[in-house]
Amino acid sequence: MGNLIEFASNHYILVSAFFLLWALFFVLESRRGGQSLTPQLATNMVNQKDAVIVDLRDSDEFRAGHIAGSINIPAGQAIDRIAELEKYKDKPLILTCDMGTKASHLGRQLRTKGFSDLYRIQGGLNAWRSASLPVVKA
Repeated sequence: MGNLIEFASNHYILVSAFFLLWALFFVLESRRGGQSLTPQLATNMVNQKDAVIVDLRDSDEFRAGHIAGSINIPAGQAIDRIAELEKYKDKPLILTCDMGTKASHLGRQLRTKGFSDLYRIQGGLNAWRSASLPVVKA
């Protein structure tokens, strides 16, 4: 441990560059999955830009409570059901799941399939509920 501290103090520019590149990597990688939106900004996008919300949770969770107007395509089936998303290619797509991790992963996959206007709700449906925004049950 002492050697590590000595190395860092002797090569502070190298260590600083490493941490800067590391942080930049994570920022860029998270944006590849779609720009992060707050639940309020997601609502604005739906109202102003006719964005489509895609709920990536399984069907049972979706029926228990989802964002009004969202479509349900479970994350595990999304690539197989990409034809259903093709008709929304010209609209902004907002991906959501419970916490936002599945949305980020699927966003990266959809980018490789030609989808460019991708967003994800920061914190997923849990953040939506925490913001006291309504959910509907099916």
